[in-house]
Amino acid sequence: MQGDLLTYALVVFTSFFTIINPLGTMPVFMTMTQSLSPEARRKTAQKAVLVSFATLILFGISGELLFEFFGISVNALRIVGGIIFFLMGQDMLQARLAKTKVTENEVKSYVNDISITPLAIPMIAGPGAITNIIVMWKDTNTVTDMAVLLGGLSVVMVLTFLILWSAGRIMNLLGETGRNVLMRLMGLIVMVIAVEFFFSGLIPIIKQNFMM
Repeated sequence: MQGDLLTYALVVFTSFFTIINPLGTMPVFMTMTQSLSPEARRKTAQKAVLVSFATLILFGISGELLFEFFGISVNALRIVGGIIFFLMGQDMLQARLAKTKVTENEVKSYVNDISITPLAIPMIAGPGAITNIIVMWKDTNTVTDMAVLLGGLSVVMVLTFLILWSAGRIMNLLGETGRNVLMRLMGLIVMVIAVEFFFSGLIPIIKQNFMM
């Protein structure tokens, strides 16, 4: 029994950590928050993680009912996420995000904006993570399974926060030139990810509606 729980806990942790991929989110977080103070950067990371955690729990509880009620499919979410990622990657590739200057009066609204979209949704709580929580939530048969699921997800979220929080130190080490080079490189990678997201959502829709 203990061995089964440990195996399940490892499955929960590895699946969510791989899908959420906080190490992949970190460069985007770095470029979008480089003009913020360390405290504002910490608040941004904290809010993004909390919002994404709440979003995943909401989808876990409601399951497919929420999708059916609003007429939303996971594939449609992938398409929208792909478009958002592509536009973001294009800005990063052209170093537009580096030019974002935030005044002291604008910090709070800026943190609120980017912490919810695109950081929390769809970067942390993306289509993959949402699908994963729905499937795993439906498969929980006992209170212990539910506790392990929530515990594993919580650990991943704490690690995500710590990784994003440490991005500030990495930014300081890189310097302005290093940040610009990294931003352009990550912009290209984000655009490639965006294309993958877009077509992974579009192809099933085309097959379902036009190839029956």
